[in-house]
Amino acid sequence: MEDNIVPTNIPYTSSILRSNINQLKNRYNFLKVGNIGYSVLGKPLLYIQIGNGTNKVMYSSSIHANEWINSVVLMKFVEDYARAYEQDGFIYGYSAREVYNKTTIYIVPMLNPDGVDLVTGDIQVGTGVYNNFRDISLRFPSIPFPDGWKANFNGVDFSNFQHTLLINRLDWRLLCWIILFSKFLHILFFHYLLIYYHLLYLND
Repeated sequence: MEDNIVPTNIPYTSSILRSNINQLKNRYNFLKVGNIGYSVLGKPLLYIQIGNGTNKVMYSSSIHANEWINSVVLMKFVEDYARAYEQDGFIYGYSAREVYNKTTIYIVPMLNPDGVDLVTGDIQVGTGVYNNFRDISLRFPSIPFPDGWKANFNGVDFSNFQHTLLINRLDWRLLCWIILFSKFLHILFFHYLLIYYHLLYLND
């Protein structure tokens, strides 16, 4: 049996994510990898496409920086699904190849890499980037820093869909554009305690 690529026992930074995506793409050449844009600090917002079916769905996670464990969950899903497809096996009781042929899944495993790197300790204390996060956090003394940080580099919380400010952020506009024009049947946003589930009723 091949060694696992995605680690589940270490803080999962954006650099580890990028490395894992490259490793998975090299091992499973049927995976497609792309980029929906860049974070405030210029880190790529990567997606993985698996499947070749007409039913399109999207999974995304780490909207909140301190919920980075959901990136691990999605990346392990990609690895398990890809292995099952290659071996003509099953994923959660379903034929991986049947699912692959009926469904196309787009996975954006880390929507907030800047915030995730802060929470996971990948941004060095005392740097200008770290100090920017810290200065914003001083406005919210009840939230532990950096462990409780949720937002992006500019302090924008991506889960507040109702705020016009959010749509003015480049990284979020890119995702909204993809959602609106890709005709996804299902969209799932993974969080700690729940999954935000969006069902789009679309006419062909």
